[in-house]
Amino acid sequence: MLTSSSSPPFTPLAARPSPLHPGPSRSLQSQRPPLCALTLTSCSPGPASFPARSPLHRQPGGGPITALLPFEPPPAPANGSACAGAVGLGCALCSVCAMDSAQAGPDTLSQPQPQPARPPSASPAPAPGSQGMGRSARITQLAGSRPSPRPQPSGAPSRDMSSAPTTPPSVDKVDGFSRKSVRKARQKRSQSSSQFRSQGKPIELTPLPLLKDVPTSEQPELFLKKLQQCCVIFDFMDTLSDLKMKEYKRSTLNELVDYITVSRGCLTEQTYPEVVRMVSCNIFRTLPPSDSNEFDPEEDEPTLEASWPHLQLVYEFFIRFLESQEFQPSIAKKYIDQKFVLQLLELFDSEDPRERDYLKTVLHRIYGKFLGLRAFIRKQINNIFLRFVYETEHFNGVAELLEILGSIINGFALPLKAEHKQFLVKVLIPLHTVRSLSLFHAQLAYCIVQFLEKDPSLTEPVIRGLMKFWPKTCSQKEVMFLGELEEILDVIEPSQFVKIQEPLFKQISKCVSSPHFQVAERALYYWNNEYIMSLIEENSNVILPIMFASLYRISKEHWNPAIVALVYNVLKAFMEMNSTLFDELTATYKSDRQREKKKEKEREELWKKLEDLELKRGLRSDGIIPT
Repeated sequence: MLTSSSSPPFTPLAARPSPLHPGPSRSLQSQRPPLCALTLTSCSPGPASFPARSPLHRQPGGGPITALLPFEPPPAPANGSACAGAVGLGCALCSVCAMDSAQAGPDTLSQPQPQPARPPSASPAPAPGSQGMGRSARITQLAGSRPSPRPQPSGAPSRDMSSAPTTPPSVDKVDGFSRKSVRKARQKRSQSSSQFRSQGKPIELTPLPLLKDVPTSEQPELFLKKLQQCCVIFDFMDTLSDLKMKEYKRSTLNELVDYITVSRGCLTEQTYPEVVRMVSCNIFRTLPPSDSNEFDPEEDEPTLEASWPHLQLVYEFFIRFLESQEFQPSIAKKYIDQKFVLQLLELFDSEDPRERDYLKTVLHRIYGKFLGLRAFIRKQINNIFLRFVYETEHFNGVAELLEILGSIINGFALPLKAEHKQFLVKVLIPLHTVRSLSLFHAQLAYCIVQFLEKDPSLTEPVIRGLMKFWPKTCSQKEVMFLGELEEILDVIEPSQFVKIQEPLFKQISKCVSSPHFQVAERALYYWNNEYIMSLIEENSNVILPIMFASLYRISKEHWNPAIVALVYNVLKAFMEMNSTLFDELTATYKSDRQREKKKEKEREELWKKLEDLELKRGLRSDGIIPT
């Protein structure tokens, strides 16, 4: 068993597929005051996609600047010119530009000349060459040297936009529904942190010989040199930069993975700091901010890390390093410390599911090798979950952390410590309240069941906690709760079942009565479970009165024939369990229904008398019926 103070056998992490947690991307429409059409292009015109950070964005290398406009822009001039008023001075609708275009002429204006000093009361002197110009041409000259608009051909319809609205209609006013409900699924995109940004000059690495091509005595020194070379970071967002060096680093990392796997005596004391330094340089980075408002994990594609060709090999190398037979935790603990683990846990928020899967394995190996870090790892996971539940409700690696915890809980020594019980009640149970429960519910339910198998006395607080947080309006979450509850009942002790049977089956009765057929169906499937049926049969005198009224009413009134058929099977099973009690409950239910119908009829008759009395009173007041 595994504790925080001793080193018993460690439970290996089950190789299970982890649910994907793709990262969101946003296509942000810029909301600006209405301007004239503004498109400065150095390439072919056409629609452009904008980043989410700025409504007006210049692509690197002189790409297009594009603003999203609330009205149809006028046709762009053939020579690529744009309205100087919109660019430099921010004219509102450019109707002046449209009216003065004929006066401006097709010639390109020269640079404005310096103006002589004048007294404050004097009118501004026109710039040389500005006599006879239209207003737009003069504005253009003041703003800088820009080509003037192309003159409209005679007889062409005027594009005077002076009557256009001055304020664009709000998207929310035009369409009251959320844009998220009608948007298309997000496509895969690559992400990169700030550390991978190119410095603008090519990176050169000195090629080193292969490890297998040098004598054995020189291999340790060459191994260290290759580790130092692999600390160099490349920009994978620029797919054309440093192609040769990227491939060289990839082949070097592959060589290091093979070397540490098959070689003996390669892990000397000098290699530990270099290995940790190389891994830290490559994997520790500031993750880009995640915008989860428009992200739907069930529809959107996951966001992939652009540097994954190198990052994957670094993770693979580190796992082989931790799993090596020559690995000595007593030496490595100087470098793999609490700071290293904290940075590792922060990476679990990565949007790339492949990286989170590697991180899961790395953290599990560290937990198994370093006894002094176990309590710290559990505490930090506890903090991550609390922040996730009560503050952010966003963390991509919850499923992976819960999967690690499932293995850790399985190794807890008995009796359970108070801190472990508190973690169950204060952290794991509240995790059921978040909106993204479906992304990690399977791992969460596994952890809950592991706790109950360790200590059956925790069954009552767990089930009462689930009753407290039972969903009221989300049918999907209700189905998940019912599934988890069945897993708990599969391992519950009969003595613990007696303590919670009344509140439990009152909730199941409500679920059976649900108009949502999936909720009712999932609750009725409990009667297909042999162990649960044995528990119900032993306590039928308590459970049958709780369930009977709902079941009998559903058998007569439910809209779904499949649910009605399942209810008939349940009633039949109850009748076989305790026919005497079943007959008594049937008679009681029918008499209660007759009494209710009688009261309802009396109520209707009373209302009818009151309506007749009111009608007569109205007729008398109108003089139709004599008093």
